[in-house]
Amino acid sequence: MRDFLLYAVIRLGLWALIWWVLTLVDVGVMLAGVLAALLAMLISILFLDRLRQGAALRWKAADERRAQRRGADVDEDAEYEDTLLDDAATEDAAAEDSVGPSQLPDLRAEDR
Repeated sequence: MRDFLLYAVIRLGLWALIWWVLTLVDVGVMLAGVLAALLAMLISILFLDRLRQGAALRWKAADERRAQRRGADVDEDAEYEDTLLDDAATEDAAAEDSVGPSQLPDLRAEDR
């Protein structure tokens, strides 16, 4: 967590420093903020890669440990619903097999 906090504070400080320098040059407050954000992002990508990578690896390791502790996610309701759907599908298949053309009503005889 310290790596990520250090990385975030350095990026924020870098943005504030660049924004302050750009406002001294009389670029304008809004444009200076946008340019400072872009320049701070570019500088942090180019020069703070090791710090960012260290923070990301620590977060990834912590996430994997949490996932291991939790175990596999099992949804009992989904399993129950799947069994109901499977039972309904087999009943529908059995019902379709028993109904044939000979069991349908003769509509031509009723039209006359």
